[in-house]
Amino acid sequence: MSAPQSEALARRLATLADSKKAEGIVVLDMRQLVSYTDFLTICTARNERQAKAVVDEVRLQVKHELGLLPSGSDTGVEAGWAVLDYLDCFLHVFTEEARDRFQLEDLWREAPRLELELDEPEAPSAASA
Repeated sequence: MSAPQSEALARRLATLADSKKAEGIVVLDMRQLVSYTDFLTICTARNERQAKAVVDEVRLQVKHELGLLPSGSDTGVEAGWAVLDYLDCFLHVFTEEARDRFQLEDLWREAPRLELELDEPEAPSAASA
């Protein structure tokens, strides 16, 4: 997969996670740091059930839209984390506790972050208050 294609996939993973209300979504550009992948997409789910929903949605939509299946996956959602390996892009879904424990952003703090345009939650209007 070319770099523009892998970046588009990483952005799509982030958008799909966002569609299932994942939080703290970041995409790290790993191309200058490691040889095994181009991007890490990382997000937080409120609980294991939401983490499973994110993983299921990503699998389904990426297969449907792009014809891609993860080459590997480890879905220890009961332990608060899951990873889908699309070779050039990884999706990591964590509960808050697991994300704090693994600290991938700290581990890869020198990795540039992609700017993402995700749906922001709407603030309550003054009229509804």
